[in-house]
Amino acid sequence: MTELERLLDGEPPSELQKHLGYRLVAWAPDFARVELPMAAYLTNRQGLPHGGIHATLLDTAMGFAGCYTGDPERRQMALTLSLTVNYLGQARGTRLIAEARRTGGGKSTFFAEATVRDDTGAVLATGTGVFRYRRGG
Repeated sequence: MTELERLLDGEPPSELQKHLGYRLVAWAPDFARVELPMAAYLTNRQGLPHGGIHATLLDTAMGFAGCYTGDPERRQMALTLSLTVNYLGQARGTRLIAEARRTGGGKSTFFAEATVRDDTGAVLATGTGVFRYRRGG
């Protein structure tokens, strides 16, 4: 069992995660990586990934980046207080990849930044967010 599998053991994916098909593929202190295979149902009328997909991946990766505890028995959850997304390019690859880093914060809130690229390396979007830790895990 990998470290990531150990941390997520018994943690079912959210309904949104199951519906869209993204996966948390890396998780460490102040870092998370989420990947999503491209599919037609993710696109807008132009055939490009809908901007809401980029926002969802940014938000999800940043939330995970700030909630790592290293202990599957001590889960930490957070709520998004603010999310800013900058759309920069068009996807050409077959997979969307969001990487996020916690950049600061304190006892009750944290700040994070993230980038979405496709598997060709093209930068598609960047984002920043402010998150509040939920009490009780």
